[in-house]
Amino acid sequence: MKLRLFQRKNRTTSSFQVILLGFLGLVLLGALILTLPICSRDRSFTPFSDTLFTSVSAACVTGLVVRDTATHWSFFGQAVILLLIQIGGLGVITVALTFFRLSGRRISLAQRNMMQQSISAPQVGGIVRRTGFIIKGSLCVELSGALLLLPVFARDFGFPKGLWYSLFHAVSAFCNAGFDLMGVREKFSSLTGYGADAWVNVVIMLLIVIGGIGFLVWEDLLKNGLRFRRYRLQTKLVLVSSGLLILIPAVLNFWLEYAHLPFGERLLAALFQSVTTRTAGFNTTDLTKLSEPGILQMIFLMLVGGSPGSTAGGMKTTTVAVLFLAGMTVFRRRDDVECFRRRIGEDVIRNAGTILFLYLTLFCLGSAVLSRVEHLPLLTCMFETGSAVGTVGLTLGITPGLHLPSKLVLMALMFLGRVGALTLVYALLPGGKNPPGRKPQEPVTVG
Repeated sequence: MKLRLFQRKNRTTSSFQVILLGFLGLVLLGALILTLPICSRDRSFTPFSDTLFTSVSAACVTGLVVRDTATHWSFFGQAVILLLIQIGGLGVITVALTFFRLSGRRISLAQRNMMQQSISAPQVGGIVRRTGFIIKGSLCVELSGALLLLPVFARDFGFPKGLWYSLFHAVSAFCNAGFDLMGVREKFSSLTGYGADAWVNVVIMLLIVIGGIGFLVWEDLLKNGLRFRRYRLQTKLVLVSSGLLILIPAVLNFWLEYAHLPFGERLLAALFQSVTTRTAGFNTTDLTKLSEPGILQMIFLMLVGGSPGSTAGGMKTTTVAVLFLAGMTVFRRRDDVECFRRRIGEDVIRNAGTILFLYLTLFCLGSAVLSRVEHLPLLTCMFETGSAVGTVGLTLGITPGLHLPSKLVLMALMFLGRVGALTLVYALLPGGKNPPGRKPQEPVTVG
């Protein structure tokens, strides 16, 4: 009995639990601050249910909102939301260890392990250097994006306001958050006012893609330039899958969804919606006018999400790529899953299958609950649920009018979509040791 009590007292917190608790702490702190009168334009208290939803959406870089960001929140409130987006996009552990390092303290091995899990790094070695690279690189990209957006926003809103708008949208786009301040023109309008502005479209798309491909891919690209053969297998999978997931939907959008637009606007709309759907949550067209096949296509893209170790959520591009390759291996009746002359391990395939199962389960359950509670069409609820669990932020306009149970469902999905379903499972369930021997194998027929 004494031995058991001693073991319980000395049980350590795993890195997965620290990541989970870090995001929870960030969300609750942000929600409490946003309730203060200084955060709203009319200097009134905002209900905690609304501030909690906003804080979850910002910290989990989603973009679904129940209060228009531009018209409800004051400058201070918008700054709090932007800070939540920045910390959530880079990762709570990344930001915390950066401040820890700046204070001059030594980074322990346990902290390095947490950082490795946070950014999906392949190894612990060099993790402190990678952290500095991520912070510096992110700030450089965001500031560059803000400077590129400044001429347009300064022209439209004046220099002081245009400067703030440029910085806010650059950080929101890079972190794949989808929050915007265009409600000053029309509430919940996102970037529809800039649908024909090629400059704004291209800059926002570049920020979204750079933030969504992953920090480790940046490192590989800077190290090896355009020499594709020298890239790590993960980098190759990310680049190929991301490219296909942008190109194919863009072609479909161009021919099937936006045929009524002039050629230039049609091209921009098709490409922009293809880029933003997987991760970011901005929109330059009215999504309620999409056809049902177009909505289904967007739901699939939202569930896929961005790439590992990035500012984006979702199942991740590599998960879908590995499952596709595993399927092709079965079709070709081969034993090993191979890609670019490399073999993919069985543990990776098992993890990919588990992630797909978890996300589809959350997606289907969430859609069913929303449809039942709100008495809305299932396809509309599937779009909203896919947007939440993929941390995208696109909406067909139903979010502000949802009842509290539906908001709680979306908050849970946004949180799980950002921290990762497997992270939650690993944090809640104790790790078990493999038995010393292997059980007898017996064939089972599937399919």
